[in-house]
This record gives sequence, C-alpha cells and structure tokens, in this order.
Amino acid sequence: MAAETPPGLHILLHQQVKEHTPTLISSHADRDRVIEVFRHALLKTGPPESFALQAVQEAIKPQKQTVLVQDENQSLENALRTLLQELVSSAVRSGERMMQYGQSVDEDESIRGQIPQFLDIVLHLCERGHIEGGMIFQLLEDLTEMSTMKDCKEIFGYIESKQDILGKQELFGRGKLVMLRTCNQLLRRLSKANDVVFCGRILMFLAHFFPLSERSAVNIKGVFNTTIETKYEKDAPDGISVDFNFYKTFWSLQDHFNNPIPTTLPPPQWKKFGSNLTVVLDTFEAQPLSDDDGNTNHLHQEEEDAAFNTKYLTSSNLMGLELKDPSFRRHILLQCLILFDFLKTPGKNDKDGSSESMKEEIKSFEERVKKLLEVIPPKGKEFLQSIEHILEREKNWVWWKRDGCPAFEKQPIERKIGQEGVKKRKARWRLGNKELSQLWKWADQNPNALTDPRRVRMPSVTEYWKPLGEDMDVSAGIEAEYNHKNNRVYCWKGLRFSARQDLEGFSRFTDHGIEGVVPPELLPPEVRSKFHTKAGDRSKRTKKEEVKGVATHPEDNQVASATVENDGIGSGAELEDGVAPMDSDALAGEVQKQSPDTDSIHEAGQSEADGVDNDTKTDTKMEVDASDINSKEANPTSRNRDSND
Repeated sequence: MAAETPPGLHILLHQQVKEHTPTLISSHADRDRVIEVFRHALLKTGPPESFALQAVQEAIKPQKQTVLVQDENQSLENALRTLLQELVSSAVRSGERMMQYGQSVDEDESIRGQIPQFLDIVLHLCERGHIEGGMIFQLLEDLTEMSTMKDCKEIFGYIESKQDILGKQELFGRGKLVMLRTCNQLLRRLSKANDVVFCGRILMFLAHFFPLSERSAVNIKGVFNTTIETKYEKDAPDGISVDFNFYKTFWSLQDHFNNPIPTTLPPPQWKKFGSNLTVVLDTFEAQPLSDDDGNTNHLHQEEEDAAFNTKYLTSSNLMGLELKDPSFRRHILLQCLILFDFLKTPGKNDKDGSSESMKEEIKSFEERVKKLLEVIPPKGKEFLQSIEHILEREKNWVWWKRDGCPAFEKQPIERKIGQEGVKKRKARWRLGNKELSQLWKWADQNPNALTDPRRVRMPSVTEYWKPLGEDMDVSAGIEAEYNHKNNRVYCWKGLRFSARQDLEGFSRFTDHGIEGVVPPELLPPEVRSKFHTKAGDRSKRTKKEEVKGVATHPEDNQVASATVENDGIGSGAELEDGVAPMDSDALAGEVQKQSPDTDSIHEAGQSEADGVDNDTKTDTKMEVDASDINSKEANPTSRNRDSND
C-alpha cells in the first residue's frame, strides 16, 4: 500500500526540522478547509489506504517536507472531532441509525456508512504513524457519549472488529486509558439486570484488550462493592407463617457478606456473626432436603430458555419456600465459604489477619458448611468439589495481587551478535570450563593446598572403628540404642575400608558380625578375648576337654586312647612334613563326642583305621606301638600320669 502514496511526502510526529518552518492550522478557515477535505474523502470508495494519506496532504498544504508538531496535531484533532459531531447531528436529524448513516446500495457498488468510513480513515492514519496514535480512541469516546445505548451496541461491535489493530503496541500505549474510560462509562449507563449480555461483551473485550498483568484491572486495595444493599423487613407483618426472628437473623448475614472488614473482623461483630450463622446452620441441618425436593426445584429447560435470578427476593412470605429450594441454600452456603476464604487469607500486617481463636471457629464453621453442601441434592458432592477447586485457584490470584501484580509475560532472550554479524569465538579453557581451570590455577599458585591436613581424606581402619570400639567397652556405659553398630551407613562404609586395608579383620565379619571387624587394639582385654582368640589357645583348650572325657570312661575308651596316641605320633611326623596340626584336634573332638552306647562301633572303626596304618608302616613300628599299649595297660598309674600330661 505504501507504493500508492505520492512520493516525496511523509508526515512525522514530534520531530523538528530546522530548515523549514511548519504551516500552522489555527484559524477557523483552515479548520473548515480540513473538514471539507475529509468530507470529500468519505465519499470515495475503496480501502482507506488508497486515499487516506492524500487527504492529509491536502489538508496540510502539499509541501516537500511537512512536519506535525504538538500544536498542529491538536488543531487537526479539533477539526476531526468537529466533523464527527456534524456527522452524528446529521444522522440524528435524518432518523437513521448512527453506523448506517450515508449508507447506500446501488447496482454497481455499495457505499458504506460515513461514520464507519471516517473511523477507518483515522485508524489507518494512526496505525501508519501519520497522525497521533491516541486520536482514534478520543473519537470513539466522543461517539459513544453522543449516541444512545441502542447505537452504542453497534459502535461497540465496530470496536470489537478492530480489536487486533487497536491492541498494537504503538496504539495501545497511547490510548489504553481512554479506552478503559470509555468502557467504564458504558458500564455505568447500562442496566445490570436488563443489559447483562452487553455488559458481558464489554468485560470480555477488556479482558482480551488489556494484558493479564495490567494493574488497572485489579482491585489492589481490596475495596468491596458496598453499593449493593440487601433490604429486608424490619417489622413483622400480620399473618406471617414463619419465625420472624429467624427471618431477621437469616437476612442479617448479608450485611456481613457485603462488607466483612468492619462488620466481621472486630470481636463483638464476629461474636454476633457467629451466633447468627449458628442459628442458620442449625436450621438447615434440622430440615434436610430430599431427592424429591432437588428434582422438583431443578430446572429441566434448555440452556437458552433457563433463567437464573442474580438476586433473591427477601419477602417474609417467601421464606418457607426459599428454605426448600436447593439452589437458594447453595447460594447462601457459598457466600459463607467465600467469606471464610477471605478471613483466612493473611494480610500484609499481622493486625490485618484473624486471631487464633477466630481461625479455629472459622474451621469448625467451614466443616459444617461443606457437609451441608455435600448432602444438598442434586449432585452435592460434585458441586462441592467444583467450589473447592475454584476457591483454591482464587488463592493464587490473591497472592499474585499481594506481590504487586508481577508481569506474566517474559521477553524473549536476544542473542547478542558481534560486529558485522560475526559471532565471537568462545574462550577455550585449559580443563574444559572456567571453574576447573580456575581451580587448577589456584593449585599451581598454592602447592600446599593438596597436602593440607584439613582437606577431606580417607581415614584409616583404626581411626574409623574407634567410635564402635568405645561403644563395645562395658565400662563406658553407652546405651544400646546409641551404639554405632545400629547405623547401617556407618557399618557399610567400615566394611569397605576393612576390605581394602584390613582383610584379616574383614574375614571375622562372618563369625562375629560387625563387632568382630574392629581391630583388637581398640578393644578392652575382656572384650578382646571374646572376638580375637588365637588358634593355639583353641587347640590346647580342645585337648584338655578331650583328656577329661577319656578319664571319665577309662575302661570303655582304652582302644580309643591308643588310637589317639598313635595319631599323636603320626601327627608329629606329619608336622615335620609341613602338614597343619589341626587333624589331631579334629580327631580329639570326634572322640569326645562319642557315647558309651556306640563304643563297639568306634572300636570297629578304629581297628579299620589301625589296619590302614599297619599297611603303611613297618612291622617294627607296629611292635613298638603294641608294647607301649601293653605297658600302659599293665601299669594303670603310668596311664593316669600320661593322661594328666
């Protein structure tokens, strides 16, 4: 579209040109001339891009370089606002609709209304930057103020259609406050009972037009709308069928819901509210609703035909019927939950919040209200879950306002490119990154840092097991629950240290558990003998037990003792050959375990063993063994002395 504009002329804003003195548009004659130029532009067909800039050039005297300063913009704005007033006056005199004035449909072409055409021209000039961006918002505000509510609906339809263009950053920053003022004025003029749809359109437009973090759309101070007042009867009428005291108590709750800070937070007012609410909840609990009541009062009409009242009637004659209405009860109980949620929210100061006793009462009231909502038909549980979800999300909104309404939008991170579009080369580090390279540099400058004893190091086995050794000392008096052996991580690490540094101690874990792994030098003598007994001491103790068992049965174990002696001689010979001396101990243990009832079996086994030994030994050795046995049998005293030895 820029190619169609005449070359050599482009109007700039707020820039002074020293070589040229701007042409002022201040006289009434110049204003009338500007109005006449734009009147001719309204009669043209086609898109505004083809003739909008040409109209501005004619209005400001064609020159090679024309600049609009603040005074010139103000004069142009006055001329355009005057033209809009004349168009509105002409539409009113003709009796036509505001947005349809001047519209005609011919066989060849159709001409739009003059006011929409005029707004399109100004919007195009504002979008291109030829005139001030806030001028279109000012014209829309003037148009809504001069129109009836019937015409305002069509004007607002035009605003909705141009929402994307009006929301651009270059226009939004200059006209957002004017647009907010325009919408608020429309809302004040509308009826909240009869123009609900139009009010919703305006609110939806504001929600889309302004960003989510816009502070002007947030009630920062938490001011309550006290203009909505619930009026009810103060004196009992004649022939009332319900308890009038309950009627007054019930509707007095609306005063607390309307403005809870002065009517609820002070202790006397809270006590009054608590007593009134208790009466209402007791009545609801005493008169539960059945499923038939829920089906009778439920609206089965289509969604478009269903009508919902935004405010209930307060006549005392209707009190009995309203108490049987499930939606009426839900309405009152939901107000209670909203009030409780507000009172539980902490304020910016400690004085703004509720006291501890008040919080406990709020919790008990809240539980009762939720139980009542759950049993109200139809679908009481589903309704309560939805309300709890909504109130939970409302807390996020409250905390966001308390934090100052921070912006949700985040600007994208721009990648900085070096001069001439060449990216800077990344620095190469010696060890891959900056941190490791800096650490290595510090080590070069301070070589003692690696040998500092305060550095973390692996302890020795003796140092690590010292706490457990102190726990095993009975004289220390350490309770079992505080023993280090109950710490699984400590024991697991100690076993890993012992497996690497003390393999002998690690092998004792199988027999004695974790306490056997502790080095013996850390244990007291009485505990050390239990877990660290030498192999020679064990063999001597076994031999003494064996001899004691043989002396108890001298007659039954004669052959067995001879066999033991033979094995003793044989074991000595085997020790000389380098065989371990544990065979004699094992054999002595086997002899000690035998019972008198199995002596014959042992004698047979020993004879077989002697037969095997006789095959491997010389006849001379057999004669010496036999003579030794005979001499011991003939001399019992000698046999007893040998046993003692």
